Amino acid sequence: MWSSFWRSRDRFSLDELRYLIDQLQKVQIVNNDNKNFVIEALRSISELITYGDQHDSNYFDFFMERQVMGEFVRILMVSGTVSISLQLLQTMSIMIQNLKSERAIYYMINNEHINILITYSFDFRNEELLSHYISFLRAISGKLDKNTISLLVKTQNEEVVSFPLYVEAIRFASNEDSMIRTAVRALTLNVYHVGDESVNRFVVKAPQADYFSNLITFFQKQCIYLNGLVSETLKNPNSHTTTAIVNAVDEIEDNLYYISDVISAGIADVGRLITDNILQLLIFPLLLPSLQLDAVNDIQIGASTSLYLLCCILRIVKIKDLANTIAASLFCPPEAFVSDSETTLKGYVPDHGHETQQTENKNVIEVDGCSNNIMPSLSSSSPVHLEDIISKGVSRLTLRDALLSYITAGDDLQVLSSLRMLTTLLQTKELDATMLDALGILPQRKQNKKLLLQQALVGEDSREDQFFLSGRGFIRDGFSCELDGYLQNLKVLDALVTLFCRSNISPETLWDGGWLLRQLLLYSEAEFNNQHLELLRGLYKNYTSALLEEARGTWPDLLVTVLCDEWKRCKRAMEAPSPRKELKCMFLPLDKPSFDDVLPSESSFVAGERMCKVVKVFVLLHQLQIFSLGRALPEQPPTCPPSKIPENSRAGNAGLDVSGPKLGSELRLVDAVPCRIAFERGKVRCFYFLAISVGASGWILLAEELPLKKHYGIICVVAPLAKSDPAIDQKYSRWLHLQIRPSTLPFLDPAKFITHGKAKTKAPVDGRWTLAFMDDESCKSALSMTLEEIDLQSNEVEKRLKPLLNHEGAIDVPDTSTHPPEASSSTATPSNSL
Repeated sequence: MWSSFWRSRDRFSLDELRYLIDQLQKVQIVNNDNKNFVIEALRSISELITYGDQHDSNYFDFFMERQVMGEFVRILMVSGTVSISLQLLQTMSIMIQNLKSERAIYYMINNEHINILITYSFDFRNEELLSHYISFLRAISGKLDKNTISLLVKTQNEEVVSFPLYVEAIRFASNEDSMIRTAVRALTLNVYHVGDESVNRFVVKAPQADYFSNLITFFQKQCIYLNGLVSETLKNPNSHTTTAIVNAVDEIEDNLYYISDVISAGIADVGRLITDNILQLLIFPLLLPSLQLDAVNDIQIGASTSLYLLCCILRIVKIKDLANTIAASLFCPPEAFVSDSETTLKGYVPDHGHETQQTENKNVIEVDGCSNNIMPSLSSSSPVHLEDIISKGVSRLTLRDALLSYITAGDDLQVLSSLRMLTTLLQTKELDATMLDALGILPQRKQNKKLLLQQALVGEDSREDQFFLSGRGFIRDGFSCELDGYLQNLKVLDALVTLFCRSNISPETLWDGGWLLRQLLLYSEAEFNNQHLELLRGLYKNYTSALLEEARGTWPDLLVTVLCDEWKRCKRAMEAPSPRKELKCMFLPLDKPSFDDVLPSESSFVAGERMCKVVKVFVLLHQLQIFSLGRALPEQPPTCPPSKIPENSRAGNAGLDVSGPKLGSELRLVDAVPCRIAFERGKVRCFYFLAISVGASGWILLAEELPLKKHYGIICVVAPLAKSDPAIDQKYSRWLHLQIRPSTLPFLDPAKFITHGKAKTKAPVDGRWTLAFMDDESCKSALSMTLEEIDLQSNEVEKRLKPLLNHEGAIDVPDTSTHPPEASSSTATPSNSL
């Protein structure tokens, strides 16, 4: 019967369309015999209708005349196979997506058959069928406007009572398949952005309004899942959990961007519902309770994860009332927020400037039996009365105190999270300046502008208002005396200065603290009180001494290079519009480098990490001093240029230039001392030993004498001079022991430094040489030569650093030119002795 279908015809013709429809109408039931024909007919009809829409309107006229939409529905009803359902949904999606003619689109939507297809009971246990169904719904939503949306709804008394497209789609909003969730969200945004008032009222009525609470509930589960990943990574870092955290963070931020897009549609009631649900289902019962210092067992989320989520919400979901509510909540004690919303969270109705009637127990948080309103109007025209929020809790530790305590006493992740929270509050445009002022993070420039404006308006005496007086700054703008007393205890500056004094915090986190401190200052030393200045100056002096110790430590040859690199990096960080932009960097400290071996504290690798940390903190403190003096940062730190090689130096006598020694090159064996060493068991080799420094660099050289060129040799072995710790053996006075560190630090080259996300890194190990000399005097000569060159190398490094240490009159640099080298701090490997 169906063989005629395959006869040769013009595929893209009206006759072809007529033939397909005629044959389709003859199908009374779909079975195995005709299933393939029906599938091919449905597919071909979609192609022909799409073709006709672009080339010939007669195609679609014929489609309407023969009521093919009804035939599609009939075929679906008489078919019991999934393959027909799949093809029909795909056919409808292709047609709807590709139709450009308004007349054709209007006909497709203005048809009862479209809602029949939408509400048909498909077998969604088939994942492919569900995917095609959601694509079909999304295709319809892409054609919505104020005219077409009315064709898909049923109204009664001018109110929408049925909207199958929307209702069926949101059933799958929390589906496990992320592609389906994404499609549903795109559909809802298409609905919201149409701007139909009756539809907008429909989506916020029960039961459709449950979509927004379900959205936040689903988001809440994602937050708890992220917290579990973070907790697991802290206990057992590995590439799997690190990757999982990145993926979870990306999905959380995508969800918040979707919420932001929903709000941008401008439906006031939807904005209120979202604000209500975020507060009641997420922030009040889950995020804020976790910020208390003494965590209880039933807290479902950690403080650092909670602060990350609060930062995300403030940065992405830009709702003025939500931002100010979060900020105002920081003035409440942790006990005000517990997971039992029936006992503590009495309810919430957001006020967006609309006339709403507040019922009993609405808008209230109860603290110690006292009801405190935390949701007043927070618009600039109606200043918030913070005394109403904190009047009953001023004697208690608040969430804001917890934030500062994390900065002064928390671990690295807690410090970074708290700094990011304060930074996010500072940069949240939706947050009232009054809130920033009360929190103690209103930038001084804005405080001065506000004070000048007040003086111009009410003639206040500027002498009555001091900024950062005795370490505290506040503006008298009508707050009660109780609030003034509370603000006098704000200690953001104290917390930041205390942070810089902490040695167990990563330099990158300290840089974030430096960025925040810079924002709060007017670039004037007067902004600090004497205690702050003394602490920072004392700390700077300590790090100056530590920097000078590094000049005589394990890595003096890299010290100036690292200093210049970190200066540029720190300058960029301090002058950036915000600290590290991506919030996910809050979890990057979890991704620490991994090594196959546990390194001893004497390892040169550990010393290198310590040197880099000293440099980073020194640079931060130095730049903060320049900022506090109101001066611009130079692009490079002020250092002396490298010195020329003196003619009478060992390097000059050996014929070396500033590029240093190279394996296989010639040198003069002036001052070289003959020795023997075995790099392999039983294989003793004879060399000439020479210690040489060139500027800030230094090397230990072993050369073989050229047989035909007297007093000349070929360089065979080169090792770093720094931290060689030469020592004559106590038992064999002709033996000289040397510690040999690696030539470079792998973490200074990101391409060679691999972290948890990839694989473990093999840390460089230190070596040990034992050289045998002809007699005691030769051994002592080699020891003296090595110590002299180490001292020359360190003196050169100190000379290059001296302009920096004396820059801007910071502190006087102590004279260290006669300091002896440090004692050995290198770890030994199996010796290579004679």
